[in-house]
Amino acid sequence: MTAPDAPGPAPTTAPPTAAARGSPVSRAALLAYMLLIVYASWFPFSGWRGSGLSPFIFLTLSMPQYWTGFDVMVNIIGYIPLGTLLVLAMYPRVRGVWAVLAAAMLGVLVSGAMEAVQTYLPSRVPSSLDFITNAAGALVGAIIGALGARSFLDQSRLYKLRQRWFAAHASQGLVLLALWPLAQVYPLGYMFGHGQLLPIFSEWLSAWLDTDIDLVTMLRPGAAMSVEQYWLSETIITACGMTGAVLTMLCLLRRGAPRLFLIGAMLGAALLTKTLASSLLFKPDNALAWITPGAQGGFLIGLIMLAGLAFAPEKAQRRLAVVTLVLSLLVVNTIPVNPYFSATLQGWVQGKFLNFNGAAQFLSLLWPFFAIWFLLLPSHKLNRREERVSLRQPTQNREPP
Repeated sequence: MTAPDAPGPAPTTAPPTAAARGSPVSRAALLAYMLLIVYASWFPFSGWRGSGLSPFIFLTLSMPQYWTGFDVMVNIIGYIPLGTLLVLAMYPRVRGVWAVLAAAMLGVLVSGAMEAVQTYLPSRVPSSLDFITNAAGALVGAIIGALGARSFLDQSRLYKLRQRWFAAHASQGLVLLALWPLAQVYPLGYMFGHGQLLPIFSEWLSAWLDTDIDLVTMLRPGAAMSVEQYWLSETIITACGMTGAVLTMLCLLRRGAPRLFLIGAMLGAALLTKTLASSLLFKPDNALAWITPGAQGGFLIGLIMLAGLAFAPEKAQRRLAVVTLVLSLLVVNTIPVNPYFSATLQGWVQGKFLNFNGAAQFLSLLWPFFAIWFLLLPSHKLNRREERVSLRQPTQNREPP
């Protein structure tokens, strides 16, 4: 008669993977896209007044008499990413049909809120057609997200590359980096000269106080700048803006990441976006008008700086990214508007791209401030926590002898 087997250790379950816990990249991207929708829908944020009508009057209005297929296409396409990101942000807690229904309902609420607030903007016209097409775009995006959630998050090659190339705390940073090329869409007076807020504040104060106010002139009294000074200023702005943006990416990389390839991909995406935007917003002949002597000199200096900092310690890259971005902001906000750029803007016809240009301006103005905020976050705590989790997982998964 044999003795009964001794009871073995209780089976352990493996800790949930990052994909099973949800995608922080999707949640961060959803927040960023929501901000873009709000800015694009309520741009230019001026002339607020009550019309005496219900903010939901657009629900009872008939379809507009004049509309084009372009308008419908833009409204649908603009909300497809929203529906997709809503589903991905809820995954895996909510999935399948329920995720589609939830994302579609949220898309309806967002679209309705945007149209309702436009009732108080004299420069915007709320429309039932916009409401319906935006809601339809959110539904289409939700279906795409539900069908591809596992491929996008659990089995995606991009997800595996993200795990292999980028640090664990890089989720919000990846969204920030993806927005940098898009920030080049809005016409800038200086290459990579993002965050030029003082001219806008001057316009607001002038309208509010009913008098001409120029904050830049107050900060920099004296004679007008010469061509050489504009050239030097653009060189500094281009070099610092470019270096700060790329260093933001470099400080998020793991040791084995292909740094030179990623630097080239990031800069190439920004320059290609800039070229296509210049060709579309202006004339095709002006596609490369942004290639000025100052921009060329700044780009070359930026490449030299990055060549020496590409393999620097992560802490040094993070600090230098903050320094270069702050320096770029100081210079771009303390020099007058480039008169040569102002002459170029005369040929800018916004037309049907008014909403899109509002979102592009939002990115152009606030990207460096978001980047500085992210760079100042205490990422070292996140790194230590992730290391503790990764050290515990092999012990929990290891079979007993």
